[in-house]
Amino acid sequence: MGWTESLRFRLLAGAAVWVALALMLAGWIIADLFQTHVRQRFDAELANHLEQLAAVLETDADGRPALRQPLSDPRFRRPLSGLYWQVGESAAAPLRSRSLWDSVLDLPDDRVENGGLHRHDAAGPANQSLIVLERFVLLPERTEPIRIAVAADRAELAGVTRAFNVTLALSLAVLAAALIAAALIQVQIGLRPLSRLRDELTEVRVGGKKRLDGTMPTEIRPLVEDLNALLAHAEEVVGRGRLQAGNLAHALKTNLAVLANEAGALDERNARAVGPAMVRQVELMRRHLDHHMARARAAAARGVPGISTPVADCVAALARVMRKLHAASGVDIAVDVPAGLLFAGEREDLDEMLGNLLDNACKWARGRVGVTCRAEAGGMLSVTLDDDGPGLPGDSREAALEPGVRLDESMPGTGLGLAVVRDVARLYGGDVRLDASPLGGLRAVLRLPAAAG
Repeated sequence: MGWTESLRFRLLAGAAVWVALALMLAGWIIADLFQTHVRQRFDAELANHLEQLAAVLETDADGRPALRQPLSDPRFRRPLSGLYWQVGESAAAPLRSRSLWDSVLDLPDDRVENGGLHRHDAAGPANQSLIVLERFVLLPERTEPIRIAVAADRAELAGVTRAFNVTLALSLAVLAAALIAAALIQVQIGLRPLSRLRDELTEVRVGGKKRLDGTMPTEIRPLVEDLNALLAHAEEVVGRGRLQAGNLAHALKTNLAVLANEAGALDERNARAVGPAMVRQVELMRRHLDHHMARARAAAARGVPGISTPVADCVAALARVMRKLHAASGVDIAVDVPAGLLFAGEREDLDEMLGNLLDNACKWARGRVGVTCRAEAGGMLSVTLDDDGPGLPGDSREAALEPGVRLDESMPGTGLGLAVVRDVARLYGGDVRLDASPLGGLRAVLRLPAAAG
């Protein structure tokens, strides 16, 4: 079995994929939020510098703009520091920060309303990419507004974002490893009952125990119960097979001994007397074999889903056969079986049971036999066979269902027919009983499981 077919691998792979996707999505959202926050703080800082520049800007005695005091941030005084300010927009701007050194901010040819802010990108000294925030202010004793601008290197913003993203990626990687390790531990603990179940099944296979025991989680408990039921059923089948084999061996052993004695006594003088006895013994052995084969077939078919047999078709076919077999006695067979009633079992087993009961009724009937079938509550069928024969007294009815019992030796038979009916019916979860018939003879009621139709 490949490692891709392992339940543990599938659970871990699924957990790893979802953890990775979730953390990647979370990382992307956090990085975007941080970048937005840093950009807003960056713009807010530029706006503060611009406000400070406007606050300290005044007009000197010659009517030119001047600063009452330098701006507070020392980066304005460090050449090429990445933070700059400028007053005016000509190539030789009258005022600019020392950090610009001998450069001038190349501002686009646009104009905003007095006091309005304008943000745009521009090229700075040393090939720096700048973010520029500008506005026009009107100074006292001047009729024209003057342009003031503050700029900062974009690399500072990118550096902060890059450092945060690296830290975030490392943190999320550590978190992913911790989550996958936690998932591994969870899978190991969660699958431990399955490993314990496998060990117990190994003990059952080697004969260390007969049933699965121990406390199992509620999700596995139904499986354990089904396995125990399967083990019990297997044990029952083996035990029943041994019992049937013993019964068959015992029955055949007795008949074979009688047959051997008859064959030993066979010669030209007593051939006519011994021959019928041998035929009876062979017939008896055949009936024993049919009996046990019917039991084995019914035991194998019991509980198999999807098996169903139409009762009406089976009864109709058996009635036609019995009318021909008992044509000399003139028995009338009345059938009342609604269409659509299904027996949850094999056709051969239904033929075996109904054939024995119908044959027995026709043998003893004086002229009438009735067959009816009805559906009962609880998913059962009830097949009733009545005859107008002599019937049986109440204390003899149960004995008539025992194997080998013949209450009247005048009729041919082996005494196994009714026993086969009861054994096969019980294997299907049904039964058969004998009672007095309204016709005056014997009533046989066969109860069998019904199939949904």
